[in-house]
Amino acid sequence: MSSIRQIDPIHARRLIISKQHLDAEKRPAMLDLIRDLGCLQLDPIRKVERTHLVVLWSRLGNYDVDELEKLRWQDKSLIEYWAHAASIVLTEDYPIHAVNMRTSRDSERVKKWMDEHDLHDLRQRMLDKMRTEGALGTNDFDSEQTTNETFSGWTTGRAVNRLMDRLWTMGDVLPAIRKGNQRKWALTEDVLPDWTPRDELTQYEACYKAVQRAVKALGVTMDKKHIKYHFTRNRYWEYAKVKKQLLKEEKLIPVQIGDWSGNWYMHADDMPVLEKIEAGDWQGRTTLLSPFDNLICDRDRTELIWDFYFRIEIYVPEKKRQFGYYVLPILHNDDLIGRIDMAMDRKSKTLHALSTYAEDNAPDNAVDDIRDSLHNLAEFLGAEQIEFGKTIPSIWKSLDK
Repeated sequence: MSSIRQIDPIHARRLIISKQHLDAEKRPAMLDLIRDLGCLQLDPIRKVERTHLVVLWSRLGNYDVDELEKLRWQDKSLIEYWAHAASIVLTEDYPIHAVNMRTSRDSERVKKWMDEHDLHDLRQRMLDKMRTEGALGTNDFDSEQTTNETFSGWTTGRAVNRLMDRLWTMGDVLPAIRKGNQRKWALTEDVLPDWTPRDELTQYEACYKAVQRAVKALGVTMDKKHIKYHFTRNRYWEYAKVKKQLLKEEKLIPVQIGDWSGNWYMHADDMPVLEKIEAGDWQGRTTLLSPFDNLICDRDRTELIWDFYFRIEIYVPEKKRQFGYYVLPILHNDDLIGRIDMAMDRKSKTLHALSTYAEDNAPDNAVDDIRDSLHNLAEFLGAEQIEFGKTIPSIWKSLDK
């Protein structure tokens, strides 16, 4: 194995951004972009727009959402399963995700949960009904059974709802259609297209593939600390063995990034991208990021690489919020330079930039690029105007012009 490759921190940040398709390079086709990201996290909040749509907008600009819907429900190139969290993933990656389905199905903890709440008969009735009638919503099942569990927020203890989530994790069912937050479920065999790969991977084989996908999406990564939080989050069962094998095959390259501590790696396939960046052939751009964007979903990693502290304050009481309810970080070239608390009023077709904040090192000459990005987002959302709140940094005082 060769000696540790030295990388300048600026070049490392640019590699990370390039691998996330957030640089100024020509964008790939939508499916290729999602393939490189690995997944698009789903979230029910629409304060600005659904997060998966904003993640794509940050990279593609004002794209046609119908193209994504076609990939999901007509071509069936994409399905919904657990990745970062509930996510859009590639159908071609089904063998990787199927390992978690089998692992969940065989889990003693899941079996115990089914036994404790007496759910075996209900499970069979639900599967039989979907087998006979096709795609159904949870409200199409008339069972009044509960799990006697206490929940708050997005879900309830209704047995059908709880069990459907389990059936999804175990791979018995998949979302067959979605409108907003409302899903209809069908048997997995009825959702997956005929061309779906059906290889039965071992946990080692799935980990071998997933680690490489995660490392490539991350650009550079600190050992398992960052990898475990990406792509197939917390599902790297054979990581130590896989890492050893990838190092032996020289697919995983040890790197030293300036004075950053820890063991860092990159994928050998990305060396040409790094060399191009090191030769000075790199151009960044300015865009806003969803709070759940793949670039910043690992909050500790974000702070380590960019010295940018970011937390989602949705569940923080309003008076205790530091920045706001739904805050979009600002990516400018190779740095995170600020954030904007935003809300979209669809009735008045107004995009509200409620509060804007600049980092201490934010450049004053970024204001035009930030304004352009805001107007681009407004156009994508169908907003006819942007209204700014009173909180605008003095260095960007012309932002509302």
